[in-house]
Amino acid sequence: MQARGLRPEELPDSWNLSHPERVEQVARAYVEAGSQVILTNTFRANRVTLETHGEKVDVAAINRAGVAISRRAAGGKARVFASLGPSGRLLMTGEVDEGRLRDAFREQAVAQSEAGADAIVIETMADLAEAKLAVEAAKATGLPVVACMVFDSGKNRDRTMMGVRPEEAAEALAAAGADAVGANCGNGIEAYLPVCRGLAAAGDLPVWVKPNAGQPDLREGQVVYRTTPQEFSRRVPELLDAGARFVGGCCGTTPRFIEAVRQVLRRD
Repeated sequence: MQARGLRPEELPDSWNLSHPERVEQVARAYVEAGSQVILTNTFRANRVTLETHGEKVDVAAINRAGVAISRRAAGGKARVFASLGPSGRLLMTGEVDEGRLRDAFREQAVAQSEAGADAIVIETMADLAEAKLAVEAAKATGLPVVACMVFDSGKNRDRTMMGVRPEEAAEALAAAGADAVGANCGNGIEAYLPVCRGLAAAGDLPVWVKPNAGQPDLREGQVVYRTTPQEFSRRVPELLDAGARFVGGCCGTTPRFIEAVRQVLRRD
């Protein structure tokens, strides 16, 4: 979206209403690359985040539009899983309370469900308490729910920001009602191998993993990711051996990464 003109101060989700055709171009590129599941441009489209950014938009409208855009892009060739991300506010410091978060996530999840999402992906969660509130809200829609945390802290970068291990997170999210558990963002594919093993060892739920394209560098004011599509895809069989059942890409993974992954999976 940045390559298509998204400015640093703009909230990407707002493009669902202002530039739907550009959002659809991005989603379709991943379908054409071979994705079997694509997400929606609704990562920050909850009331808490939108109000923090000063966005005066209809929360339901922006989420319904996000699902509709991805469904058009999918064209029946891929499933559409609605993205539901963190609020950006901390429960433990009192920046937001559980009641407000629960209501915000419920409002977002209901709009996504009514718009025709196939499932809901709760992603990039650093606080297990917030993630469980999101699972509760999403499960109330009746849709399948994937619940993912970020593991990028601790000596081995295998803990959440709050120090939670993959096994602990998986058990708690499963108890909250998640249908699949996982990890995304924060790390490259090699660092997520032990995280994936921990998630898989905690129970029988499918494991969803979306690593970044390695760690980013800042070059001439631009964020550049170090890992190439070939380097990324080469590690995918290891991720499957570690227990992953859904494999995708997070920050820095362009459609070329998905094409490379599909090529590796075809050979295997």
